Amino acid sequence: MFTNNFFKALNIKNQKELLSFSKKTSIPVPKLKMYNEESIFPFNSDLNKILNELDITEFELKLKLGILDSDTIDLLAKYSSEITTLIKDSQYTRESTKKYNKSPIFKTDFGMLYQDDSLTLMENLPKNSFDLIFADPPFNLNKKYESKINDQLSKTEYLKWTETWVLRCIDLLKEGGSFFVWNLPVWNTYISSILNKYLNFRQWITVDIKYQLPIPNKLYPAHYSLLYYTKGKKPNTFNNQRLPIEICRHCGGDIKDYGGYKNKLNKNGLNLTDVWHDLSPVRHSKYKSRESNELPIKLLERVISMASNEGDLIFDPFGGSGTTFIVSEILKRKWIGSEIGPVDSIIKRFEDIDLHKKQILDIQKKKNVLFTEEMINIRTKNEHWLPES
Repeated sequence: MFTNNFFKALNIKNQKELLSFSKKTSIPVPKLKMYNEESIFPFNSDLNKILNELDITEFELKLKLGILDSDTIDLLAKYSSEITTLIKDSQYTRESTKKYNKSPIFKTDFGMLYQDDSLTLMENLPKNSFDLIFADPPFNLNKKYESKINDQLSKTEYLKWTETWVLRCIDLLKEGGSFFVWNLPVWNTYISSILNKYLNFRQWITVDIKYQLPIPNKLYPAHYSLLYYTKGKKPNTFNNQRLPIEICRHCGGDIKDYGGYKNKLNKNGLNLTDVWHDLSPVRHSKYKSRESNELPIKLLERVISMASNEGDLIFDPFGGSGTTFIVSEILKRKWIGSEIGPVDSIIKRFEDIDLHKKQILDIQKKKNVLFTEEMINIRTKNEHWLPES
């Protein structure tokens, strides 16, 4: 708590100093903790009380907290030469100064898996070399992962770590390459603010997968966020994905009224939208490879099919259960990935690759068509319209 930027800026290092600061400024301790934990700039009279107590300006407090609004950025740009001279001895580089000696722990016809911290690996991969990067980082929800990583960092620590790996991914992405980030909406709002400075926004994809339980005093969280960015104005690869129309699973009838435009529907299906509600959590023991959550095969098949071609190079810095790797392998994409924790379950999935091939074949049979075979059968039985009718 006391390592966060807000308390650092206020020179608060322990509970005693927190109580003292609260007494001097008349700002309640819970409110000071809220500013600290949520990394929120103080508002209303609280701001003036803090500035008076610290005897600093609002501009200085913003710098201490890393808050760069337009006015602050303009001022920094105006004096950029002086600032650069002042801090030149403290400048950093993201170039690796160490020789990387680790070899892949697992290799296939198309890919290489490293058992390592992704930050270390990314320092030693060639820049501007990947056609597609897919990242599914820990969500900082205090979950127990097989890797034993700390999944309960402070907000400041988590966002600082997030910025580090995001910037390294940007370096690795080639021009025209695509970058997808899977996370909770709360974290992707911050990640998007980083990406907006370096890449071109394509979509905020909403994936309708409900969490296990509602959260008190909040709307029921019912979706994940998938950010989609490209390096440059447009992607080198975009293979449009089409889906069948929606029908009632009981009678096969239309859910949406297409009116007089039914004859104009594309025979290859409807355009994929940025709201995906046809993905389900992996819960069946036949397909689930670890205790922690794992991404659906269907999600990665869609992303990889849409944003890459055979022979393209894909990177996933947080291997998890290895869904990115197994789908890349089956779809004949080259891949490199890392997983800091145990990799036995990933390797086991490659031993069962025929099971996943069957899954992907079934997925691909049910896309880029207006009606699947099953849909045609039920609609014929219940005398609903079909393209030929």
